[in-house]
Amino acid sequence: MNAVLQRFELTGKVALVTGASRGLGKAIAIGLADAGADIVVTSRSLESCQEVAREIEAHGRRALAVACDVGRWVDIDRLVAQVIEHFGHCDVLVNNAGIIQKMTPLAQTSEEMFDRIYGINTKGPMHLAARLAEHMGGRGGGTIVNIVTMGALRPAGHLGLYCSSKAATVALTRSMADEWAPLGIRVNAIAPGPFLTEMLDELETATPGFIKYSEAVTMLKRAARPDEIIGPVLFLASEASSYVTGQTLSVCGGAI
Repeated sequence: MNAVLQRFELTGKVALVTGASRGLGKAIAIGLADAGADIVVTSRSLESCQEVAREIEAHGRRALAVACDVGRWVDIDRLVAQVIEHFGHCDVLVNNAGIIQKMTPLAQTSEEMFDRIYGINTKGPMHLAARLAEHMGGRGGGTIVNIVTMGALRPAGHLGLYCSSKAATVALTRSMADEWAPLGIRVNAIAPGPFLTEMLDELETATPGFIKYSEAVTMLKRAARPDEIIGPVLFLASEASSYVTGQTLSVCGGAI
C-alpha cells in the first residue's frame, strides 16, 4: 500500500459507533471495518447490533455488540466499561446516535420533548466522549467524530429542538477539541444533509414532501446514499486529517 493510502488505514484500531444498527451509523461501522478497524456496534436494540456485528465479522474484523441508550448516563458508563474490558482500548469514537423530532412549533414544545431530544443529541454524546477521552489520553490520543446535521448550521423553523441540540454539539466539539488537544485527541464534527436513511423516511411520512424539499436546497439536487458518509468520517477518524481539529465539515451536497 502506498504512503497516501496508509494515512487512511485503521488496522489495529478499535472504533465505537453509536446508533450503528441502521442508517448512517451502520454504513459508518462497516466502512471503518473495511478500513481495518475492529468495531463496537451500539444502539438501543441488541438484536439489531448483533446483526451488524455479524456482517462486520464477515468482513474479517472483530466486532462487539452492546445495547446502550445514549440518553442514559448509566448505560454509557456500562458501555465504556464493556469496551475497555473486551478490547482493552478505544481509539475512535463516532457519536452518531440521535433522534429527530416531528415538525413542531416552539410554542408547542413540551418540557419532556426538550429533555429527551437534548438528552440523546447533546448530553449523551458529551458524556460518552468525556469518558472515552480519559482512556484515549492515557494511551497517547485518539479521534472523535460527532455527527450533527446541516440544520445545526442552517436551522429551520418547526425543528428547533433538533437543530439547536445539534448546534450545541457543534459548540461542544470546539470545546472538546481545545480541552483534549494536550492529550493527543482530535475532535471534529460532520454536518450531513439529506441522506436516504430510515430517519429521512420517517420525516417524509410525518411531513409529505420533505424529501423533495431537502433535495431542492442542495446544489446536487439529490439525497445521498448512506455509504457516501464513509469517506468524510474515515478522513476525520484517521491520520489523513492529522492537522484537523475543532472543525465541522458539511456533507450536504452544497446546501450550506
